[in-house]
Amino acid sequence: MTPSLPSRALFLAATLAVAALLSFGLYLQHGLGLEPCPLCILQRIAFFGVGFFALLGTMFGTRKLAARACAGAMLLCALAGLGTALWQSWLQRHPPSDPFACGPGLDYLMETLPLAEWLPKVFAGEGQCTAIDWTFLGLTIANWSALWFALFAGFAAWLALRRG
Repeated sequence: MTPSLPSRALFLAATLAVAALLSFGLYLQHGLGLEPCPLCILQRIAFFGVGFFALLGTMFGTRKLAARACAGAMLLCALAGLGTALWQSWLQRHPPSDPFACGPGLDYLMETLPLAEWLPKVFAGEGQCTAIDWTFLGLTIANWSALWFALFAGFAAWLALRRG
């Protein structure tokens, strides 16, 4: 029988990975001056959710039910982030003819409309969401986010279903 890593160590690894990704996002924003679009903000929130539930899993991962609940919540956050990142990737590949056809900025929407009206508009994106300001190995930030969300979703599903 091969020894398996304790759930808490696995949750801690996910927490640290999310912290590194969020830190890199802040570096891109404040160090390189790349302003995030509304879809980027939603992806950050989803990453934060993955990290938050991974941190809870680190703290309470010795209890099997708690570990599975944290992994399930991580999975939901990762899937939400994956959907958002894929939508942004699609917008970047197929930008609207009018760069501002996707709608006004998130700040404006939040100040002028109630939640039930502005939240759906966020998913329509805005001109900034189609911009490709940074790439690495040929992938945009949205592409990398989608990749990381897919990895976190698979990891969370595995954590939720594992026996150890």
